[in-house]
Amino acid sequence: MRPHMRAGLRHWAMAAVAAALAAGPALAQDTPGAAAEAAAAAAAEAVVNTGDTAWMMTSTALVLMMTVPGLSLFYAGMVRKKNILGTLMQSFTITAVATVVWMLVGYSLAFGEGGAYVGDLSKLLLRGVAENWDKPFTLGSGESAVAFTIPETVFLMFQMTFAIITPALITGAFAERMKFSAMVLFTILWLLVVYCPVAHWVWHPNGWIFALGALDFAGGTVVHINAGVAGLVAAVVLGRRVGLGHDNMAPFNLALAVIGASLLWVGWFGFNAGSAGSAGGRAGMAMLVTQVAAGVAALAWVFAEWAVKGKPSVLGAISGAVAGLVAITPAAGFVLPVPALIIGVVAGLTGFWGATALKHWCGYDDSLDAFGVHGLCGIVGALLTGVFAYGPLSATPALPEGVSGGMGQFIIQLYATVAVFVFTAVATWILLKIVDVIVGLRVTEEEEREGLDVSLHGERLG
Repeated sequence: MRPHMRAGLRHWAMAAVAAALAAGPALAQDTPGAAAEAAAAAAAEAVVNTGDTAWMMTSTALVLMMTVPGLSLFYAGMVRKKNILGTLMQSFTITAVATVVWMLVGYSLAFGEGGAYVGDLSKLLLRGVAENWDKPFTLGSGESAVAFTIPETVFLMFQMTFAIITPALITGAFAERMKFSAMVLFTILWLLVVYCPVAHWVWHPNGWIFALGALDFAGGTVVHINAGVAGLVAAVVLGRRVGLGHDNMAPFNLALAVIGASLLWVGWFGFNAGSAGSAGGRAGMAMLVTQVAAGVAALAWVFAEWAVKGKPSVLGAISGAVAGLVAITPAAGFVLPVPALIIGVVAGLTGFWGATALKHWCGYDDSLDAFGVHGLCGIVGALLTGVFAYGPLSATPALPEGVSGGMGQFIIQLYATVAVFVFTAVATWILLKIVDVIVGLRVTEEEEREGLDVSLHGERLG
């Protein structure tokens, strides 16, 4: 594997460096076999870094908070009163469903050895993980292997929270009209067929996008483009909400949405800074640029809306902040503050255009702007990472100069973005058609008019 290929994975602090130092005398021996044995012995004696582990456990909790209660409140606050409970139920249920799927087989498909396109079943039912609960672990093998300073239990939990929030993001596109049974079945299938393979492509050393050298620090392609494109396809397949363009579709409780967006903002530090894998300088820079991008994107959306519509709105402010958070996600560990400022401005303006003009021109009903914010701004962030990447932030022992932005890296980012876009769109369309045949996708017109709270869950808010 070429040295720069390693830069596509989050650059966790490498226990291998310490192992190599410990094995110094053995490495000086003449025979490769003796050196390998000494290195293996040193690795076996490696201990978990408690500081890194504590930071990753904290980050895991923050990312979980992004879905419950963050995203659930954010989405619930933007629907009509008759669908608030149903919307909350979607995020809560997906949290439970994704947890079980990830534990049973999802983690193995995403981070099992496998090949270039999907992991194998070597970690089915977390086989081999629990036995090494107190030891650091290595992902991959051979030259491409990446050593970690945390136990695999913490790594898989951190990755589980990403697998939870990604399908939850999709629900914003089909809000107020999908059957609950269809949502559950679609979530299971989509995680196994779409999310896990894409995560393997991008973040496992064996993955083909990782080998390509594409940069995705915390999920621009794996989470946001993936969820945004799936949301767009779902919105088109399900069709527009009953009464759209005639009935009042205004959010019932924007206060809930503001609380949800605020929790997302805070939780995003776990999402991005946690992806550094250690409590060091790179995590600090990721945290800083995350804050900068979110703040300036919120202002960009607000001022654009003010100029176009005459008044700045609360919904615009919180949507802008989320747009900035989305766009900085793939770049967080690769860019400096000034480029983060530029990324945030572009994301705020792009999100505003996608959530207003684009979906009205095209006629699709992306209810809560899953594609307009996550899809489009994820694309913006992925591409601009290729422009603004700062080499020293992505440096590894194998590539001390890191990966810097330029036309070559931009082309790589573009190739990876298009590949994920096309795969996700096609696979999602097929899965939705399968679900439609099995249980049906959409509630009846009568159920939709009554509201999902009553028609699907037999409950009413107030």
